[in-house]
Formats: sequence, structure tokens, C-alpha cells
Amino acid sequence: MFSFAVIIGVYSYIIFFLGVAGLLFKNYVFITSLVYIGISFFLLRNKISICFGRVKNFFSVKDKLSLSLTSLIIVQVLVNFIGVLGPEISFDALWYHLTLPKIYILNHGIFHIPGNLLYYSDMPKLTEMLYIPSLMFSNEITAKLIHFSFGILVLVVLYRLSRRYFSKSLSLLVLIIFYSNLVVEWESVTAYVDLARTFFEISALLAFIIWVEEKKTKLLIYSAVILGFAIASKVIALESLLIFLTLFLAQLFIYREPILKQIKNMVIFIFFSILVPLPWFIFSFLNTKNPLYPFFDSRINIGTNFVFPNILNFPKDFLSLLIFSSDPISPLYLIMFPLLIILFTKVKNNIKLVYVYSLLALILWYLTPRIGGGRFVLPYLPAFSLVTVYCINLISSKKLKFFLISIALIISLSSIGYRFIANERYIPVILGRQTKTEYLTKHLNFSFGDFYDTDNYFKSHIKNTDRVLLYGFHNLYYVDFPFTDSSYVKKGETFNYIALQNTSLPGRFNSWNLVYYNPITHVKLYSMGGEKWVY
Repeated sequence: MFSFAVIIGVYSYIIFFLGVAGLLFKNYVFITSLVYIGISFFLLRNKISICFGRVKNFFSVKDKLSLSLTSLIIVQVLVNFIGVLGPEISFDALWYHLTLPKIYILNHGIFHIPGNLLYYSDMPKLTEMLYIPSLMFSNEITAKLIHFSFGILVLVVLYRLSRRYFSKSLSLLVLIIFYSNLVVEWESVTAYVDLARTFFEISALLAFIIWVEEKKTKLLIYSAVILGFAIASKVIALESLLIFLTLFLAQLFIYREPILKQIKNMVIFIFFSILVPLPWFIFSFLNTKNPLYPFFDSRINIGTNFVFPNILNFPKDFLSLLIFSSDPISPLYLIMFPLLIILFTKVKNNIKLVYVYSLLALILWYLTPRIGGGRFVLPYLPAFSLVTVYCINLISSKKLKFFLISIALIISLSSIGYRFIANERYIPVILGRQTKTEYLTKHLNFSFGDFYDTDNYFKSHIKNTDRVLLYGFHNLYYVDFPFTDSSYVKKGETFNYIALQNTSLPGRFNSWNLVYYNPITHVKLYSMGGEKWVY
């Protein structure tokens, strides 16, 4: 699994370097991808065979309990898969996760996009690099499928980690608790990046745990490199580097490791975990003079006005995250939290690092601006789920243990029902009873910057030789005609149409004539009789 994580990460960088070189053409991407996949398959053919054997063994379920739990997981996966097959309507996906790859494809390269709209163009985007081939040869459904697949990979790695501590049935319970989080199920049907980060995070933790037991330097490097891929997926994963460095210090007390040896291991870990995302940091620095742009940039105002949270508000904030967030996580964690503290003294050394990891993750989540709701804590939910089951297993009272397991299963069944109702809206599109245009016209938020050519006016009137200057648009993914946006248009660029959405025409263009208006999308199109204008 570690090799597979590295293969995914390296492939992302192949696409990145093709993009930086201005070589994002179908033939280059196709040939490069084909060669890379062939080489990877040849090098890992033995490991792939072993993996197929493990999958076969996993589904060779004999006892009824494991069969029931496996069936429950499969139902969860299938319900989420329904949502994968529907058109993308999630805000951030349409804003930049899909839009940036689409712009890169249209321009055959990866470059800095100035302005206050697509300012994430310079941030590490490992997952979005994977979306480039999917959009180049298919559409957003394939991109959604990639992100969905990362959720399945998380289950694979989490199961492998859980089996180090539990029986098969308890390991399956860990998977159920994790996958029944509504934030996980929602993310599984979007083209976001958080499940990709989660896959790399839990893989890095597994490699680290095995390294602690076996002391093989290769495993330490694997863990650091894979964490580097997590950082390259989402830069706020840098906070996880602090967690892993603390785990080195924790070993001084748990395993009585020599301090100089641990310092050496920490240096190795820092070097490789920073080396991996370094090309993105260099790319950002060359374009903006800030390796972490747009963080700490006063013009964008991200990370510039941090206020230390009031620790007295922690119970309220934690409850809000679990229950009242727009993408909530399982209330079982809240129920188990007191027991996690009470039973800590009974925890064996071989799992204490996972405990420490979970506690530090919770602290760092609290210190991080929590505007992303459950998404910001999602990468740590696999570890939370594992320690939750560990504590349930430590409880001596059979009645209490049965009660807590029952709650976990009830939550799982409830989330299946909730997500099926949420994903049911995709079924008419999947079955061909409703067109994609009809669906998007009904479900996109045109009052907040979404766009779709609902009546095919742009498709039939805007030619490839035309160019449209956009004002007021926010989510540009479904813009399928030549355009430039007012947020990053450069002096000297030419255009012969201006499109407005939920805004007014700038005074300098008062002489332009209104040629089209859509009352559904709130889009107005202006022209000067086809005459080109230089900005």
C-alpha cells in the first residue's frame, strides 16, 4: 500500500511538471500516463498479486457477524457511488478544484493566475493534478470517481492498521464508524481533495507505527514521503508534521528511546516530508514571493488575523462540530470522549502513539480556523475511529459495550438512509430520465456565482474565435466557451463580448449593447456588433 501511495503521488508530479513545461496536450499526457502505468505495473506485479490475494481473503467471510458488518460497509459504498455518477454541484469543486485543472488544460500549462478569485492556483494541488487527465479524456464524473476511490483506499489502509490491534469483526467496526460520518459520505460524492489527504495521512501513520515496531529506516522514509504527499494535497496538512514530530518525542517516554537517536530520526522525517511538496512551494515563491500563498497575504486575508481561541469554548465548539456543522461527524466520538480520557491508563504501549496522534489532532483542529466544518478534522477521523473501538473493547461491562456498538450501528444505518435520500436526486439523471441540463438548472445556485448554459445560447452563438470577458461570475467550471475573467484579465487582452452575472456593467462599457438575458442564471451578455475590444 505504501508503494501504491508513492505511485499516485509521483504520477501527480509527472502531470505537474508537464504542466509547468507547457506540455499539457492530450498526446503527451496519454503517452506519459501509459508508459508510467506500464512501468509501475511491471515493478509492482508481485505486490499487486499479493493485494488481490488479500482482497479475496477479506471477502472470504465465514462468521455471520463479519459478514453482516462487511455487507453494511458495501451498502454504504454503493449508496455513495450513486452520488458519484451525478453532475457536480459542490461549491469548492466548481470554484477551483475542477476549474483550475480545466483552465490549465485550455492553456496547455500550469501557471500563476492573479487576482482575488482563483488565488489557490499557486497552492500545492496534488489531487487536482489527477483531475487533469480525467477532465482531458472524460469529464467531472471521472474526477468525482477519483476522489470517491480515495475514500475506499482509506478503508483499506485503516483496516490494515486496525488488524494490528483487533479481530476482523472489530476492525470492520472501525471502518463502519469512520465511513458512516456524514462528512466522509458527502466528500465521497464530490471532486474535493480531503479524502486524498486522508488517505495519505492514514498511510503515513501506518508506516510510522510499523517503523516504531520494526525500526527499518525505509519505513520511516515512506512515512515522511507519504506525509509530504498529504501536504501536497492540502497545505494545511503541515500541521500534521507537528503531530508526527511530537510522536517522536512521545517515544522518549513510552519506549525510552535515546534522545539523540530520535533527533536524527526527526531530521530525516522533516527533510523528506518537506522535500515532497517543495516544488509547489518553489512554484508559489517564484510567482508571488510567498511559498505558502495565499496564506499570510494581506490582500487575500487568509491566515493574517489569527486569534487564539478561548479554551473555555472548547466543549461548545466541539459539540457544534459534531452535531450542528453543515458536514457533521459522528456523535459517537462525543459519547466516547470521557471514556477515552478515563481509560487512557489502561492503554497498551503499542497503541498509545495512535492515542497521542488523535489528541494532538484534536488540539490542532481547535487552533485552526474552523471555517471548513468537519472537513478540517476529516483526515484524523480514521485514528479517532480506531481509538474509539479500542476503548469500547476495553470496557468490562458487556451491557455498556453492547450499547455503544449498537449506537455505532444505528448511526451507520441512519447515515445510509440520509445519504440515500440526498443521492436519490441523481437517479433520474443516471437513468437518463432527466438531462444534465435540467438537473443543473434546478440545483445550481445562480444567485451565488454558479453558471450553466441552461438554454444553450452560448453554445450556439459564441464561436471558438470569440472571447467573453466575465464580470460577477464565481464558479467557472461549467463555462464552456472562450473567456477571460475580470479578476485576472491582463492589459492588452482582446474580447468581443462581456457577460455579467448579478452585477452591473462597468461605466467604461456603457456603449455596449445588451444582446441576451437569462432570467434563470441572471446572466446578461453585451456586444459591440462583434467588434473586438482591447482591455
